[in-house]
Amino acid sequence: MATVSIKNLVKSYGKTEVLHGINLDVADGEFVVLVGPSGCGKSTTLRMIAGLEDITSGEIHIGGELVNHREPKERNIAMVFQNYAIYPHMSVRKNIGFGLRTSKASKAEKAARIDEVAELLSMTDLLDRRPNQLSGGQRQRVAIGRAMVRDPSAFLFDEPLSNLDAQLRTQMRLEIKKLHQRVGNTIIFVTHDQVEAMTMADRIVIMKDGHIQQVGTPYDVFHKPTNKFVAQFIGAPSMNMIEGSLADGIVTLEGGLQIPIDTSSTHRGPVTLGLRPDDLLVSSQDGQFEGQVNVLEPLGSETLVYVSVAGKELIAKASGRTPPVLGSTIKLNAAPENMHLFDSATGEALQ
Repeated sequence: MATVSIKNLVKSYGKTEVLHGINLDVADGEFVVLVGPSGCGKSTTLRMIAGLEDITSGEIHIGGELVNHREPKERNIAMVFQNYAIYPHMSVRKNIGFGLRTSKASKAEKAARIDEVAELLSMTDLLDRRPNQLSGGQRQRVAIGRAMVRDPSAFLFDEPLSNLDAQLRTQMRLEIKKLHQRVGNTIIFVTHDQVEAMTMADRIVIMKDGHIQQVGTPYDVFHKPTNKFVAQFIGAPSMNMIEGSLADGIVTLEGGLQIPIDTSSTHRGPVTLGLRPDDLLVSSQDGQFEGQVNVLEPLGSETLVYVSVAGKELIAKASGRTPPVLGSTIKLNAAPENMHLFDSATGEALQ
C-alpha cells in the first residue's frame, strides 16, 4: 500500500491547458473517487498518475517517491480500464496470471497467488472457463483479478463499471467496496456517476474544467457543498435553486416571499437559496411555499413532486403511499437548518 500525492499538477495540449495546478493527497489505504462531468480532467489526472500521460508541470509522488519520469511499469500501480481488455483465447486462470508474466516468482508461487486472488473475487469455480462463458460482471472481475495478482501499491480504476447494466453496476459497486475493506489497498477511482462516488468513496474529489471544486467525505459534499456547482452536481434530483436577496437572516425571494434562514453570514444582497428535494417536503399544515402540482414521479417508497411556485418549478418529495393529486395546490416546508445559501455573484457557499 502507498500514499499518492499530487502537487501543482498541470497538463497542457499545445497552448490549451486542461489541468490547472491541482493538488491532492491520498492517504495509505484510502478509497478516493474523482468525479465530474465529461472533460473535467478526471481521467487525464488518473492517466498521469499511472504514467500514461506526460506531465506538463508539477509533481506526482507514490509511496513518498517522485515518479514523474518513471515508466508505468516502474510505479508499482495497477490500472483497471473501462474496457475489460481480457484475452478471449485464454482461460480465467491464464488471464489473471497474465499480470505475473514478468514476475520472478516460481511457478508454484504464481499458481498460489492466482488461487488466492480468485478466492477473494469468488471466482474459484470459474478459473477454467473462457471469457465468452462469463457474464459482464464476471469479466470485469477477471480484469480486477489481473490487476490484484501483482499486489500493487495502489489501484487506479478508470470508469470500470460504465459498460455494465444498472443491476450489474450496483452489484460490482458492492463487490469493489467489500474487496477494498478486505485487502485495504489505496484506490483512486474515476467515474462520471455521482451515485458510484457517494456509495463507494472514503473521500470524493469533485472536478470541473480542470479545477478541483471540493474534496470531502460523501456527507460533506452532499450536506456542506462549497459552491453551487457541487450542490447541483451531487444529488439526484439536483438541488432546487431560487434567486433572492439576504438581509438580517431573511431571504426575500422574487415575488416578495420572505424565508427565515439559519445562517451566521453577514452578507447582504443577492443570494441563491438552495433546497434539496429530500429536505423540501409536502406538508398538510402551513408551508413556506405553495404551488400547483405539475408532475408526479412515483419511485415506490417515495414520490417526486414537481410544483410550480411563483413561476418557478421546484422538486419536492412526498410519501409513496399517499402522494398529492396531480393539478392540486399543495404546501411545502423545509427546515431552516437544511437550507443552503450561495453568493449569486461568485456561486460560493455562505456559511
